[in-house]
Amino acid sequence: MNDFLLGLISAAFATNQVVAVSNHVARSTGIHLPLVDVNSPVERELRRVMEADETAIEAIDEWIRKEQQLQDQGAGLTGAGLELRIEERLKTVDAAYAAFIDRHPDHVRARLAHGSFLNETGREAEAVAAWEKAREIAPNNPAAWNNLANHFAHRGPLIKAIEYFSKAIELNPAEPVYRRNLATTVFLFRKDARDFYDLPDDQAVLRKSLELYREARRLEPLDFTLATDLAQVYYFLKPQPPEDAVAAGKLVDEGLRAWDEARTLGGDELTRQGVDIHKVRVCLNAGRLEAARKLLGQISHPALDQLRARQLRRLDDLAAGHTSTDTEP
Repeated sequence: MNDFLLGLISAAFATNQVVAVSNHVARSTGIHLPLVDVNSPVERELRRVMEADETAIEAIDEWIRKEQQLQDQGAGLTGAGLELRIEERLKTVDAAYAAFIDRHPDHVRARLAHGSFLNETGREAEAVAAWEKAREIAPNNPAAWNNLANHFAHRGPLIKAIEYFSKAIELNPAEPVYRRNLATTVFLFRKDARDFYDLPDDQAVLRKSLELYREARRLEPLDFTLATDLAQVYYFLKPQPPEDAVAAGKLVDEGLRAWDEARTLGGDELTRQGVDIHKVRVCLNAGRLEAARKLLGQISHPALDQLRARQLRRLDDLAAGHTSTDTEP
């Protein structure tokens, strides 16, 4: 199965996330749909489009499973044959969106959903046009700004991504996804963030990212991944001033507390012990060898054997007076 087909399938599955009104309302969009009269003719029509989308995705899923079974037996379609079949099915979904929008050109949520469909199936320029139209119709809709910001974060200009995420936050300060998206963009693209916020150095940018992650966590305190995203920023932070040993110790303690908070949200023992591996790294990087040794003694999950062994080797090296650092998230 070629890369194009795999991408097409992944994109297709990504559209099936919120079927009730828009199965393109993915977690990364942060779209919270307003209350509508679900029994109105327009909403019933939109629902039919969404149901057609869901049915198409389920059918494609089944085709792929059957095709894989046939290929395992040395039979099945060629990659191009299955690809064509999938494309034809997705065309019907695209046509349904287009027909709905032709009849209801100012329906913002439909344009947002169609834009996501276009984006996820590789038609990025058309997706941007759909989102821009949604923004034109409803300039105070934060989802349109967020979707465009996501596009700019992947394709540039990055300054525009930061600007648009910021606008989405301004329009809906209570949505954690927008702050999380902005925090990640600031963290990854520090030069652009430094220019946008007029910050003096990368450390100031990292602290800005940390601030945004904290704001997102206050809005979504039970999200484990968000908690780990925040904690990982500490791998890159330096004390202020850098030579201040007291400040360095406080920063390490702060980072460990962030990992402790993430650990409480871990859903199983493997996840929690995975957090302990991070805490070991932090302790070793800070020269807290006994604390690291104690933590390593508590890590017993077989899936973590390699990571545990790696940190044990680091501990032995450091105990022997060798230099060793590890900032791998």
